[in-house]
Amino acid sequence: MVCEKQHLEVSSKETDNDADSLVFDDLSPGEMIQVKSYLQQNLGVPLVDSTAAEPSDNCIYSIVLQLPPKTEVLKFLDHQGARPTRQALAVVYFGNQKDPNVTEYVVGPLPEPAYHQDVTVQKYGGKLPYYRRVQLRKEMDDVNKFLKNEEFTKAPNFMNQISDYNGTTVVPRGYPPGLKSGERKLWLSHFQNVPGYILHPIGLEVQVDVSSLDPSQWKVSKAFYNGRYFENMEDLESQFNQGHVKVVKVEKAPSDGGYSSLKQRVPHTGPGPLHYEPRGPRYRITNNHVVFMSWSFAFGMDAYGGPRVFDIRFKGERIVYELSLQEGSSTYGSNSPALMLTRYMDLSYGLGYHAFTLIQGIDCPYLATYLDRHYFFDSALPLTRKNSICIFEQNSEMPLRRHFDRAQNPFYGGLVDSVLVFRSISSTDNYDYVWDFMFHQNGAVGVRVYASGYIQTAFFFDDASKFGNMVQDWTLGAIHTHDINFKVDMDIDVATIALLCMPSIATSTVATCSAQQSSAA
Repeated sequence: MVCEKQHLEVSSKETDNDADSLVFDDLSPGEMIQVKSYLQQNLGVPLVDSTAAEPSDNCIYSIVLQLPPKTEVLKFLDHQGARPTRQALAVVYFGNQKDPNVTEYVVGPLPEPAYHQDVTVQKYGGKLPYYRRVQLRKEMDDVNKFLKNEEFTKAPNFMNQISDYNGTTVVPRGYPPGLKSGERKLWLSHFQNVPGYILHPIGLEVQVDVSSLDPSQWKVSKAFYNGRYFENMEDLESQFNQGHVKVVKVEKAPSDGGYSSLKQRVPHTGPGPLHYEPRGPRYRITNNHVVFMSWSFAFGMDAYGGPRVFDIRFKGERIVYELSLQEGSSTYGSNSPALMLTRYMDLSYGLGYHAFTLIQGIDCPYLATYLDRHYFFDSALPLTRKNSICIFEQNSEMPLRRHFDRAQNPFYGGLVDSVLVFRSISSTDNYDYVWDFMFHQNGAVGVRVYASGYIQTAFFFDDASKFGNMVQDWTLGAIHTHDINFKVDMDIDVATIALLCMPSIATSTVATCSAQQSSAA
């Protein structure tokens, strides 16, 4: 019997790359604070923290790493060139000026900024009008308070009838604003205020016009209930009091959410199989650089785009310059206005920013390495997401190759498929996306996506079955599609490299690219 041994190979060149990989490293909290302080002192306008900003204020929305140009990085990595200047990219909302707009600045050099450059026109071909800005969390909170304090009080009989409304029994959920250029009208659906609320719609949807930078000028421009549109909440109340509104009183959900609860439903029967490393991990992590067997790569986590890896090398040769998540979008259909108009672009919500703490033994193996990430994203100060990245080696429980030969003396040769996994999980409200970047021992790089969490629902009425399935009484699981986009930046020598990409879809979405010598392809 022949057993092939596997070794952690660490060359002096790879050790040098530990420091070189910092060119891709995410901003530290200290660097973020330095950029914020610099902008406050040099933009010449007052800046309010986004957590307290009104639409008519100026504020910093985000501060992230500005990746250096690839040509500069390759000169540095491969030809002993100068280390590229470290810079940040800041997104600033200018609401307090004659021509409100969104501006992007490159700020550098870090760690002590001395300049800022407006790159908005260069990137987008013109200034970004203010109505295109992503909503601040404070703005959404203010919309919810506006409905609770000013609008729902105009329809007390109706609200009491559908939800025993007392100000706390209903939770709103907003959807992306506007359908045409310049429009800033926001649809909100309403649900019972219980855990897993997204599975408990009550049927009320309200459109709020938030075009004005003065919240006192906001107004309800439409209301919708059980298949009918109304001019506003006063109109809905009037029609209800006259007996012209057919009301469906949804059964009150238990305090734990009932069928939407995440409480364990099956008795605990003891732990299942556990991940085990008999001699400790066979990978090494230094700063943002990973070495595993014949692999090495740098990693990062963008607040907007989420996980990304750079300078992926196999046996010392770079096969991928950048492999990164670019966007996760979803498009919905329904017979109610909120969902029939919904088009999510999750990048705008922050796929990296919404990567929260990973739970040992569930999200990742107990023995995985867990890493923190830091973000300045719709906040007053940098925020830390503890243990939001995990890295581990995983036995796929399938031989990478094997053969048993009985024609001569009994002979067996085999190699286990042991894979290094770089994982994070983005929880974008109702959905949880598990992102895996995988490194196989045969030179294949794979990306894998699992979707978990809760489906998005609407109130089930009339012909709703044309737009999905009834998942509970009065609850429509709405039809929708997902698009996941990755960037793969490769410089391919066609004389020596064959690229094999094999997508497959089962319970997850998988794409695998491998670099092999042409003679072996």
